[in-house]
Amino acid sequence: MIQTVIRLATVADIPAITAIYAHAVQHGTATFEIDPPNESEMAHRFRALAEAGFPYLVAERDREVRGYAYAGLYRTRIAYRYTLEDSIYVAPDCQGRGIGRALINHLLSQASACGFRQMIAVIGDSKQAASIALHRAAGFQMVGTFAAVGFKFGRWLDTVLMQRPLGPGATTPP
Repeated sequence: MIQTVIRLATVADIPAITAIYAHAVQHGTATFEIDPPNESEMAHRFRALAEAGFPYLVAERDREVRGYAYAGLYRTRIAYRYTLEDSIYVAPDCQGRGIGRALINHLLSQASACGFRQMIAVIGDSKQAASIALHRAAGFQMVGTFAAVGFKFGRWLDTVLMQRPLGPGATTPP
């Protein structure tokens, strides 16, 4: 059995992260970006999250980065400071092999340990059955769908919203 190692991402992982994300941009509807960002932009995005103390993880198999996940603020207004939004991407040849599940479980654990109280999944395209199932299996509940809010690959795309409490959630003040 091939073992998946989840660890904190580093700047050295940016080329692999950029390649995984570029494929998602060019071939999928999980992201509503149209043009894949280059390594410099991806490094900028990584540093902004990592330096702010948000969890940013990679999944390795055979010493190669096969997926990544991170969480950042759901919204920037101060009242949202305990709520995160997650992002998870897995290399196309490694999907369906438990990497996404390993990443989301570690991401939820780290976010809880940091004192965050809610995680929001904003899933591009209501046809993303695997992503919806992954989040559901990790304890997320369906909150709603924004219909036809994005346009990519010649069609209108929905956005699915799911939510999961972290730690004590909303049962106690932070």
